[in-house]
Amino acid sequence: MATHADVAPTTLYRLFASKEDLVAAYVARCSDMYRVRLTEVSSPTVGTPRQRILAVFDAFSEEVLSDKSRGCPFLLALAEFPDPDSPAHQKAVLHKAWLRALFRELVGELEAEEAVSDPEGLADRLALVAEGIYGSVQALGPSGPARQGRTCAESLIDSALLGEVTTAAPACSPPSVSCSRRWPSRQGRGGRS
Repeated sequence: MATHADVAPTTLYRLFASKEDLVAAYVARCSDMYRVRLTEVSSPTVGTPRQRILAVFDAFSEEVLSDKSRGCPFLLALAEFPDPDSPAHQKAVLHKAWLRALFRELVGELEAEEAVSDPEGLADRLALVAEGIYGSVQALGPSGPARQGRTCAESLIDSALLGEVTTAAPACSPPSVSCSRRWPSRQGRGGRS
């Protein structure tokens, strides 16, 4: 780390009391960069609210298709520091909340121009697609499902503008067969728990 930052290890240890403090500073820096970029691409000067929402997904695509993308730095921090009291964890959560608020704001502007069914649900579904882009790129690469993010966002927006409420799709319903009948129990092979 010190070599990459072009500083002496003693300087690094002096600036950050722990690895967690270093990661918290990294997460804050990443959040600042994402906020600047996403605020820029979703600016009212970009176009309609729909165009601005899709521009956010275009920015995500640019990021994950780059050679330097290793997935979502905020998800990585949350996995590395699961304690909610951890500064790195808290900064990652704050960024995720900011992104959710950005989608809510943009969907609110879309709703001001056109009838949107379940605007809060649409904003949350868009946030979920964003999570999926970054979650999948780390394991499956940029040519995997991550490249479908914009298409998913377009479909969600189109459905919401057509008045389709997608709060409970039958395909997402839990199976009627319990897991204990489908999977061997922990008590023994094939037995019921």
